Amino acid sequence: MKRIVKPLFFLVSCLSTHTLCAQNLNEFNKLPLKQDVYVQLPIGSIKAKGWLLKQLEQQRDGATGMAEELYPEKDNLGKNSDWLGGDGNGWERVPYYVKGLVALAYTLDDAALKAKAQKYIDWTLNNQQPNGLFGPVKMKDWWPRMPMMYALQSYYEATNDKRVIPFLTKYFKYELANLDADPLKEWGKSRAGDNMEIAIWLYNKTGDQDLLKLVEKLKQQAYPWIDIYSNNEFYFYGDDFQPKHMVNVAQALKFPVVYAQLHDVAANRDALLKGINHIMHDHGQPEGLGSGTEFLAGTSSIEGVETCTVVEWMQSLETAAKVIHQATIGDQLEKIAFNALPAQFSRDFKNHSYYTLPNQVQSVHGEHGFNQDYGSGIVSSPYSGYGCCRYNMHMGWPYFVKNSVVATPDKGLAMITYGPMEVTTTVNGKDQVKIIESTNYPFEEKISLKIVLPAATAFPLTLRIPTWADQPSIKLNGIALKGLKAGEMFKIERQWKNNDVLELNFPMKISMEQQVNNSVSVTRGPMVYALEIKAANKVTKNHSVAGFTDYEIRPESAWNYGLSLKNGNLNNSIKVVKSAMPANPFIAATSPVKLKVQARKIPSWDLGYNQVAAFDVPFSPVASTESDEEVTLVPYGSENIRLSCFPVIGIPKKVNKSLIENFDQGMASNWVFYGGGWFWKDGEVNSASNAGSGGYGINGSKYVANGTDFKDFTFQADIRINTAGDAGLMFRVAHPAIGPDAYEGYYVGLNPLNKTVQLGKAANQKWTVISTEKYPVEMNKMYTLKIVAKGDKFDIFINGSAKSVLSATDGQYQSGSIGLRAYKALASFDSVKINAF
Repeated sequence: MKRIVKPLFFLVSCLSTHTLCAQNLNEFNKLPLKQDVYVQLPIGSIKAKGWLLKQLEQQRDGATGMAEELYPEKDNLGKNSDWLGGDGNGWERVPYYVKGLVALAYTLDDAALKAKAQKYIDWTLNNQQPNGLFGPVKMKDWWPRMPMMYALQSYYEATNDKRVIPFLTKYFKYELANLDADPLKEWGKSRAGDNMEIAIWLYNKTGDQDLLKLVEKLKQQAYPWIDIYSNNEFYFYGDDFQPKHMVNVAQALKFPVVYAQLHDVAANRDALLKGINHIMHDHGQPEGLGSGTEFLAGTSSIEGVETCTVVEWMQSLETAAKVIHQATIGDQLEKIAFNALPAQFSRDFKNHSYYTLPNQVQSVHGEHGFNQDYGSGIVSSPYSGYGCCRYNMHMGWPYFVKNSVVATPDKGLAMITYGPMEVTTTVNGKDQVKIIESTNYPFEEKISLKIVLPAATAFPLTLRIPTWADQPSIKLNGIALKGLKAGEMFKIERQWKNNDVLELNFPMKISMEQQVNNSVSVTRGPMVYALEIKAANKVTKNHSVAGFTDYEIRPESAWNYGLSLKNGNLNNSIKVVKSAMPANPFIAATSPVKLKVQARKIPSWDLGYNQVAAFDVPFSPVASTESDEEVTLVPYGSENIRLSCFPVIGIPKKVNKSLIENFDQGMASNWVFYGGGWFWKDGEVNSASNAGSGGYGINGSKYVANGTDFKDFTFQADIRINTAGDAGLMFRVAHPAIGPDAYEGYYVGLNPLNKTVQLGKAANQKWTVISTEKYPVEMNKMYTLKIVAKGDKFDIFINGSAKSVLSATDGQYQSGSIGLRAYKALASFDSVKINAF
């Protein structure tokens, strides 16, 4: 027995000095904070292996490792950066970068990356002002200091540098003393949860009660995120874009659970999940988060998600998993990490795309009409879109690794997410343990956990059982454990012996999830699958740093497919094809798991009006006379062009007799908005303010019921126009897209400024007036607008008038969908009713 123990003790004691030292830095919540909260292990405790290590190594050799060469200007990461004492203006860019850089450097234990980070850390720590303020002297903004504090937190946990705790203590004293005179504003007001999280972390180190006062003050000065998430209030702030800016929304998701540690009440604990439910209902995308370009942008398959949103949403879930011990948090985190995160990058992690779209059938220069539009916004480049993402993106994978396993207050460990890695830490406050996690998960269903101990040790180990797992099982040394349930956190309390082995098996079914326009996405376990599209890359620019280019991606195979399902069941018509595990599984050609399914081309589905993006996915079922073909689906994140919202082939079934929509419960199901923003409040649906936007799609924003098809009818709704501009009803609509006149069909609008009612039509992205009449429209007054359409004759009535206020004829469009539209106006709509003749 002694001969077994001694070598094992030698093995564990030979771990790096800083790692063993860092294990003693775990500090659980001190009273009066919520007690049953997990804490992250010091960075470096978890080492990635296998495919997960490959992602980190590509970061090191690609965008992260070469960032200072790619962005050498003094306002970016140059030697004259103000975060190094120079005269640049780095603002958030340096802190963003250093936050991810430190995490990557110490996760990989990479000396070169550590050296890159150290100069920023040293300058920051060595140049604190006497009053406690840190960072560039001329920077009068609380916000950029928040990501730098995360960098300092990781650095301290990795090194135990004695400068960090007094440095942060002094800064927080300054902040508490000065917030009343200089309150949070703009980005700091949005992102105060970051500041609060670090203050709580420091409180657990020092017990300084002033830190709790600071958390309370920050909460009071921040946007009321708990109410915003609980009540779906993102668009309630008019011209103030901060609460509807999706990066803010993703970043602040952690805010309620951070504050719940100080005030542990249901409203605080529940706000995050309520918020996610609201976002996914109104703006959800297949890869597990909400669209935002940059404002919350609806469910359309051709709206996108920003790289900053992906990494911030992940960090919020990583924080939430420590406070809310629900398996669904880890489920959501894995879905984003395994799908959305790799999709944002080139296969070698040298480029990123500022936005990615669920149905992104090409990646070319051009404007989409997004609220914030960039000609390079979906192009693969080190410089895609706006500059924030190229600095913030670096924390994605290393933060995922460092938060996969956490310490629990009962002196054990909990596994939140899975992947190939090794965990070296302590349990019971003193006993050393290593857990070797051997797996190709999520590309396979089995996970082996080998427990390595110098001596038998009792501690609880909590394992997340995924909600999607089909009859999950766990064996301990070959013996099946009882009591497992999908969607629960499963705790094993026992005396562990050296070389105990847990075998986890999480069987993955093929599933369909409903998406926009009644389309479906295809999932297997945590993985979302997309059509494999043969692609051609065309280099459009070579950069001064060797190996870095911009390139457009165009399809060389058909993409306009709908799924042919047998009796509507995907499992009856799909084949799972497995192959050898490559070093990087996020390359479509060599993906270890592909799906084969029958599909048909839909010839009428093509690129949209501007030839930059596809038309939105057509409403399912969709008729097609084409022959069935076997197509291949690959992991969502293994391609940079994709189709993931699939139409379903069948006999079209659209509402064509009658429809009543009173918006009593929120945004209507299967209505889709194109451009601008739409939101629900007090039983009405409203067009949103787009102040601060630059995309052409903000004017003429449309909210369309694509699942309708009406020919002759009576159509009415209540409309209140609240600003200059016009708003009204759309009918006989087809091919709606982003842009003022990007649709085919008719529109009747009321204009309080011109005192008119106008009937017109859109064709070939041009607006044609059919007829205009004067009418005393007033702002902020509700009008009932009614259209009677019979063949090519249209009669318009207002407020139940016996005689039409406008009559006209036009025969271009015979039938189509109905919708609402606002052109340069804020407007409210209610009581939609349509009846066919």
